[in-house]
Amino acid sequence: MKLLFLGDVMGRAGRAAIVDRLPGLRAEWGLDFVVVNGENATGGVGISPDHAKNLLGAGVDCLTLGDHAFDQKDMLSFIESEPRILRPLNYAKNAPGKGARLFEARGGRKVLVAQVLGQVFMKRPFDDPFSAIDAVLRNHPLGGLAQAIIIDVHCEATSEKMGMGHWCDGRASMVVGTHTHVPTADAQILNGGTAFQSDAGMCGDYDSVIGMDKLEPMRRFVTGMGKERFSPAEGAATLSGLYVETDDKTGRALKVRMIRIGGRLEEARP
Repeated sequence: MKLLFLGDVMGRAGRAAIVDRLPGLRAEWGLDFVVVNGENATGGVGISPDHAKNLLGAGVDCLTLGDHAFDQKDMLSFIESEPRILRPLNYAKNAPGKGARLFEARGGRKVLVAQVLGQVFMKRPFDDPFSAIDAVLRNHPLGGLAQAIIIDVHCEATSEKMGMGHWCDGRASMVVGTHTHVPTADAQILNGGTAFQSDAGMCGDYDSVIGMDKLEPMRRFVTGMGKERFSPAEGAATLSGLYVETDDKTGRALKVRMIRIGGRLEEARP
């Protein structure tokens, strides 16, 4: 199976890049399933129902969220009616929506997608992500009902993301980190056959400070004082993520490539 994961969509520039490029990539690469982290798609804080619909309409099969899952309040109700959007498994026990779901990919094959929030350096003390994902993987062994399993690890610390990769090695097709908006250069297939990258990076303008227009973040770093609200940078966006090919029988990764398309960081294609 040919799988594509794209990192955090950042504002208008990130949305436009996906709407413009993803339909062509699906056809050119013969993609079977596409997952996109969309939690910063609306003004850099959360995602609105309308923007979610735009991304899904462009060919995204599943949108994952993160710690900003419900910053756009309309998502609290919309997520209940749109099964293609997932919030983190360990966000809160009474949160609407689901943190894992089995989807149908091209050709009738099944793909399980799940997301967890990390605990290290995060602002809120979320529940243990390791036990949360372990329960899901025990109920859905790789190569059984699910021909592929994709896990989005939304957290700050690279060490925690790496720990999750090894925790899931051999039990998932792909484990990929999100949240920091900075792509890491460690795309690899772990010993048990799981494709891994510590952070996919963002789909946004890299002439920025993690997707935000440079002026206000730099002012705050230099002076310690804020003057204006952060606003997403709106230059040419780079699509950043991870491409993985899997074996349908075992669900294990056969090929992995870091993806950077367009904007300032264009580098690799499968």
